Amino acid sequence: MGMNVDNCPRCGKIFVKNYKDVCPACIKDIEQQYEACYHFLRENRKANLQELHEGTKVSYKQIIKFIKEGRISIYDMPNMTYPCEVCGTMIREHTMCDSCRKRLVSDIHHTMSDDRLAQDKNNGGFNIQDRLKNRLN
Repeated sequence: MGMNVDNCPRCGKIFVKNYKDVCPACIKDIEQQYEACYHFLRENRKANLQELHEGTKVSYKQIIKFIKEGRISIYDMPNMTYPCEVCGTMIREHTMCDSCRKRLVSDIHHTMSDDRLAQDKNNGGFNIQDRLKNRLN
């Protein structure tokens, strides 16, 4: 039975895999960054992402990850926003802004409609239920 080892995606060191998928040293560093953010926000509830980054020296990416993981709640922080993963518009919840989400849903519906039309043309306009009804009659 071999050990399950991997390279840490943050620092590149080899480590025995754990529940966090980063090495113990990076777990400790991430926890210290979280503590810095937590303490800064307790004193500065009206801070925005830029101010939190400047006040703690924690990367934007890591702060946003804390927010998305639910470790940093922005419910009581009126100025805290983060960028939409598609267009970069600043948002307060989810991963995409309403505009990008609506466009994605529309694209999915359009693609599904195109697939149904193509399937109907290939099947001669019948679906399986119609064919079964014809066999039983």
